[in-house]
Amino acid sequence: MHTVGTFDPESLEEAREQYESVAPAAGTVVREVARAMEFDREEFGDRVTEDVIETAHDALFASLLAVTVSTREEYDDWIEGYDGDVTEVGHDHAANVVWHAGPEDEAVAATFNDQEEAAVATLRRQAFGRIYRARF
Repeated sequence: MHTVGTFDPESLEEAREQYESVAPAAGTVVREVARAMEFDREEFGDRVTEDVIETAHDALFASLLAVTVSTREEYDDWIEGYDGDVTEVGHDHAANVVWHAGPEDEAVAATFNDQEEAAVATLRRQAFGRIYRARF
């Protein structure tokens, strides 16, 4: 079992602080990518909208969420002691599980066999959508 990622908020307030902390980076990344794509001033104004920057902000926060990667057995042991609600996606017979437990007794999990990196990325998007988006 191991954990990838850095954001593991213990409260909704801490999650909001971490979310806000990446806002400047998201804007910078979008602007630099637009420059690399050689957008002129008009195209930049047309294409780099608040929605684009907000999407980058959401994706950056989600990409930093701490996710636990484990075998099915280790996950089953963890879930036995977890008091919150868990939304699990994937196949019941998959060998491995990734999960993120949010700050308000809500967790998401996804099963996988071989593609750990893909499972982590998918789980992070689901965690953001199910746990954080509506609260931010």
